[in-house]
Amino acid sequence: MNKLLDPPQPSLFAPAHEHPSRLMPSVEPFYQTPSGAAYLGDSRELLKGIPAASVNLVFTSPPYALHFKKAYGNVSKCDYVDWFLTFAREIHRVLTDDGSFVLNIGGSWNPGQPTRSLYHFKLMIALVEELGFYLAQECYWYNPAKMPVPAEWVTVRRVRVKDSVEHVWWLSKTPFPKADNRKVLRPYSPDMLRLAKRGVKSAVRPSGHNITASFDRIESGGSIPSNVLEDQYANEMLIAGNNSANDAYTMRCKESGVKIHPARFPAALPEFFLKLLTEEGDLVLDPFAGSNTAGAVAERFGRRWIALELIEEYLAASKFRFGG
Repeated sequence: MNKLLDPPQPSLFAPAHEHPSRLMPSVEPFYQTPSGAAYLGDSRELLKGIPAASVNLVFTSPPYALHFKKAYGNVSKCDYVDWFLTFAREIHRVLTDDGSFVLNIGGSWNPGQPTRSLYHFKLMIALVEELGFYLAQECYWYNPAKMPVPAEWVTVRRVRVKDSVEHVWWLSKTPFPKADNRKVLRPYSPDMLRLAKRGVKSAVRPSGHNITASFDRIESGGSIPSNVLEDQYANEMLIAGNNSANDAYTMRCKESGVKIHPARFPAALPEFFLKLLTEEGDLVLDPFAGSNTAGAVAERFGRRWIALELIEEYLAASKFRFGG
């Protein structure tokens, strides 16, 4: 076993909860920490070893159905829905009744023409209509690090604009998953603070919405974020790229001569949903862990975690996120 820290011990944040490695006693972790365990292998098989209704949040970003092949592997658009449903059936099984499944998935262009594929919409419909998930809410991640591709349509012929938004679908096992938006409030904008100071009069907007005299109250502690993900520490939209070149993970990879995972998402993504949808001691699962950003965020915020990854090189390097 490739150990990172002395296991298995309950997390210091959640002493009353079982260490995740004890949920899968027949499988040896690739490494583990006080709060989590990482496993190497096909997550379709590894998921079968996780007890039903034991996971509070599944947060993941699987390989997208791009029309060109990536080093980390990706499935063609025509096969993608059937391929992903083999994972999603197990995800549905391991979720608690009040648990959530958050899926970050990017769109794709059709080969040979400047039109967009519908594969990710077909997947979302299949998750709901075939597997019984509920679509709690559609969210979006603005990623300015995306390249202006396909170059033929964006930079050569100039007939399309750069695609910089990815879908983040919040799905659930029942219509009422555990969630609390008070945990992800962001600071009030300067406009809201000025409005609170000046006060408002009761009115009815042309849209029919009632604006009451209490509209300017700011006692709730912050502004409710929108489904275009926002940084809780700023008033601007979260401009979160996946091309960081100087964080601890990438620096350690460079120092060690290890390949950096090419499709990382920013820590702000799992952090937002982890705060919104879980409590300390809850269990977070990423079945396409890659560099294990979700596990590192879970560890930092006192959640337990399980990471599943098929490629050993990526999982080995993910230990750098934990000081390994």
